[in-house]
Amino acid sequence: MVAHSTTSGGRPELPLAAEFPEPTHEQWQAQVHKVLERSGLVGYEPPTGPVEDVLNSTTHDGIQVRPLYTSAPADPGLPGLAPFVRGSRPQGGAAEGWDVRQRHEHPDAAETNREVLADLHNGVSSLWLRLGAAGIAVDDLADALGDVHLDMIGVSLDAGADFAAAAKALLALAAEQGVPPGELRGNLGADPLGVQARTGQAGDREAAVELARRCAAEHPQLAAIAVDALPFHDAGGSDAQELGCSLAAGVTYLRWLTDAGMDVDTAARQLEFRYAATADQFLTIAKLRAARRLWEQVTRSSGVGESTRAQVQHAVTSQAMLTRRDPWVNMLRGTIATFAAGVGGAQSVTTLPFDAAIGLPDDFARRIARNTQALLLEESHLAQVIDPAGGSWYVETLTDELARTAWAWFQRIEAVGGMPEALRSGLVAEEIEDTWQERREAIARRSDAITGVTEFPNLHEAPLERSPAPEQPGGGLPVHRYAEDFEALRDAADAQLADTGERPTVFLATLGSLAAHNARASFARNLLAAGGLESTEAGATDSTAAVLAAYAGAPVVCLCSSDEIYAERAAETAQALRQAGAKTVLLAGKPSDVDGVDGYVHAGCDALTVLDAVHAELGVRR
Repeated sequence: MVAHSTTSGGRPELPLAAEFPEPTHEQWQAQVHKVLERSGLVGYEPPTGPVEDVLNSTTHDGIQVRPLYTSAPADPGLPGLAPFVRGSRPQGGAAEGWDVRQRHEHPDAAETNREVLADLHNGVSSLWLRLGAAGIAVDDLADALGDVHLDMIGVSLDAGADFAAAAKALLALAAEQGVPPGELRGNLGADPLGVQARTGQAGDREAAVELARRCAAEHPQLAAIAVDALPFHDAGGSDAQELGCSLAAGVTYLRWLTDAGMDVDTAARQLEFRYAATADQFLTIAKLRAARRLWEQVTRSSGVGESTRAQVQHAVTSQAMLTRRDPWVNMLRGTIATFAAGVGGAQSVTTLPFDAAIGLPDDFARRIARNTQALLLEESHLAQVIDPAGGSWYVETLTDELARTAWAWFQRIEAVGGMPEALRSGLVAEEIEDTWQERREAIARRSDAITGVTEFPNLHEAPLERSPAPEQPGGGLPVHRYAEDFEALRDAADAQLADTGERPTVFLATLGSLAAHNARASFARNLLAAGGLESTEAGATDSTAAVLAAYAGAPVVCLCSSDEIYAERAAETAQALRQAGAKTVLLAGKPSDVDGVDGYVHAGCDALTVLDAVHAELGVRR
């Protein structure tokens, strides 16, 4: 037995495994090798590199994510102190949590006011208002904020190119309410570069500078400029691209303000940064931590005092990750993303309602969105520990690698003349388009899974109906959702069902017993359902004749069984089905040389291309 010792404080230590020898990394690798051998991922010969590299994955920034981390980069520091990796505030959210900020965009001012008051009475602490053509009319702002006390509630505006008029309306309303200038909180939403990114047209630089001057002189708790990285995320960009673009935009705004005579500390206080939070919780946590580190590096180089270098962050759950199909899963995505935003240290967090990709959210969706944050704050006590991910070798390494990758992209933007020129020349659009196509390929091959859409779709779900949301301005970077290609297939299949009364169907030619064919039949059924296609199957069969007896003439069939039975019966069954009327014969399994088979469906195949071809054969119109 090992005797318990005591610490200097008198508490007994827990030696736990102290009586056992400490395992080595090599011993762990040997155990991993055994497991991977049994799974078929490695052969019996030792791999050329570390065996665990087989389990590595790669982000869309080319960062390798390893299965085990045994060291971390340099000490990230302490919360509230440079380089602010661990948080912008010394106390983090331990005292008050984070700011729960909800978005409103209903064009009916009375409806917006009803929703705003419901949010404020039920846990929301600040408002994010979309104004102008993309939301509430600027002239209706006072009605939308009826009975809202602007000395108690922070308001952030998002009016696109109309930011000057929207800011004027908010300031006039505050004056009408008698709000002391020093008590008005929020952000006026001036973002000329965001306007340029979304519309292709340069925003009003002078109006943004003038708003910043006014805020600096009269409203110490009100910022003028929102550095919105969402256009780059929504266009399909990577995390490092989102970070690098926001950094370049922030630097541009610092230049504009200091060129206009503002001192650099005052200029830095006029900026709030907006980032997307996704269901990839570790990348989101690392992104927010890396953003603070990068901005500290920029502001330190610009001569900003340490107390003003901390980045102010507003995290928004990703619109791009939301699905229109099986939208209930969006509640889970939103919960994970909100969790990551809180753990990552964002001062303000917006959880988009689960139906936001369909149209204007209803009361239930808004309630679930705000209660997601309430649960994480009040029941999970998520904010009570500052930077709980800090010290994790994985999170610290990912933060460092993401920061370095984003910095390299930021330097490329600066090298062409800064963010305005990078947008005008097409550099940003071209680089993000490359990333989007890479991401799109990963989604098509289902290596980037979308639950409820590309994996485990609910083929017979009843679609949600919502009033259409205001159309957002376009003309600049595109706006994508990750599920859009597969959802287009689902829409086309549903349209055929509505027109003909029959859903397009593929016949699964199951060979052998249930045990022999079930795994691949389930795989094929799941893949086909992702394209809105019904599957019928032969069931357990012991001969080609039994398969033909169940065949009802579907133009597309898919053979499903084990490799052993394929070797015995696949070619014969494929030929027989062709003679019976099948136009396209697929096989569920890795590509091989089977007579009569036109294509293969397997893990890693381009499911989107397969489904497009099946749709074409079945006459489904898009």
